[in-house]
Amino acid sequence: MKEEDRKKIEQLMANIQCPKDFKCAESGFERLCMAKDVGHENYLECLEENPSSCIFALTFGDVHLCECSLRVYLAKKLKK
Repeated sequence: MKEEDRKKIEQLMANIQCPKDFKCAESGFERLCMAKDVGHENYLECLEENPSSCIFALTFGDVHLCECSLRVYLAKKLKK
């Protein structure tokens, strides 16, 4: 991972109150919630089984969108 990506990730994490205590980062970003890039700059489609329990999930009709800035960054910039 590039140094600029590490710095950006640290910056994002500093501004997020994660109820999961950044388990994704602890796993080296190997254990990420399921999400799909649908072309929106600030959101992903959440593919988790129970997205309504996540504080970062927004319901839009019958679709759930993820607005976790860290998860969005990982998907958009690092293709994770």
